[in-house]
Amino acid sequence: MSVAAKRWAQVRRSLGGVEERSDRQVYLDHAASTPPRPEVVEAMLPWLAEHPGNPSGSHRLARDARRAIDDARDAVAALVGLDAGGVVFTSGGTEADNLAVDGVLGADSGVAVCCSTEHVAVLEPVRDSDGVVLSVDAGGRIDLGALAETLDSVADIKLVSVMAVNNETGVISPVAEVASMVAERAPGAVVHCDAVQAAAWLDLPSTCQGAHLVSITGHKFGGPKGAGVLALDGNIPLSPMLRGGGQERERRSGTQNVPAIVGLGRAAELVMEDRKDTADRVAAMRDRLEAGLLASVPGTRCTVPEGVERIPAVTHLCFEGVESEALLYLLEQEGICASAASSCSSGAQESSHVLAAMGVDREMAAGSLRLSLAWPTTEEDVDHALSVIPGIARCLSAGT
Repeated sequence: MSVAAKRWAQVRRSLGGVEERSDRQVYLDHAASTPPRPEVVEAMLPWLAEHPGNPSGSHRLARDARRAIDDARDAVAALVGLDAGGVVFTSGGTEADNLAVDGVLGADSGVAVCCSTEHVAVLEPVRDSDGVVLSVDAGGRIDLGALAETLDSVADIKLVSVMAVNNETGVISPVAEVASMVAERAPGAVVHCDAVQAAAWLDLPSTCQGAHLVSITGHKFGGPKGAGVLALDGNIPLSPMLRGGGQERERRSGTQNVPAIVGLGRAAELVMEDRKDTADRVAAMRDRLEAGLLASVPGTRCTVPEGVERIPAVTHLCFEGVESEALLYLLEQEGICASAASSCSSGAQESSHVLAAMGVDREMAAGSLRLSLAWPTTEEDVDHALSVIPGIARCLSAGT
């Protein structure tokens, strides 16, 4: 028996349970990826099985595929609030973020700016280009004072990137305020908004107001994996990362993934139809889950300071004296899927650069847990989580 399995058995015995795994599965990792909606799967199936046409061709089947992509482009444009001609389909949010930073700098070299809690798909390209990485406040939001100073003192700023919603904590950033500041102090720069975590919960035209570039990906709001978008406002110069066939108006070459793009378009339509109702329902469940855990596990704290605005889907907690790796393993044995930080490290649980930037104590951050809900989450899921997590966390904290 492995060390982890022995640990699980010890905790189960201490809780008075049998040493058997739970048959129930509760998925609370929707910020990493949420299941495709049934309507999305239904829309994709014909394009997987019945329509072979390459959208770059000239015959009828090719034209059918191209028309399906154009319909999806219109749906995504409505979701983002930008013109359909500016919608560039990508393989996902990471490529869209990379294209925003590298594409802008490749077209017109200069300086890129972001903050230290950005997704690594933005943070690494900015660092690799010797850009400026700004500090954040206790809530993980960009330091507007530091941004103003940078805009006034650093020459040749070409891009400022700010995420709409943090992928670990769910904290909402003041994108419109950042865009207004950039327009005033560095009018030659463009603003990029990583809205990957925002699309399911916030109205993007208002949330990303003033941004010239917006990134989203389908699998965060009921669409398929492998389909994302970088949407451009107007004719933003963009150097392509992929060259060849000239697809997507020569901004992203390669044969388009028609089934996934169709699914992305359908997901965009659905999320605009029921976003408010879903957000209200999920917020109530998130609040009940969070309050229950804070009340039942001594030493637990909410990572995000009180009063900082968050999306309704995420609670991020730190358990004193608990190791995240052990906690996640034991939760999985009870049928609960969750995460500790970003889910973009090939499955590895790495220390969170977001929590470090927020000033969370390293020892406390070691016991972090992100629970994220979405459209499929039920009250029974929350009940199961509340029945399981407190006992496991208390046992781990006590060193059982």
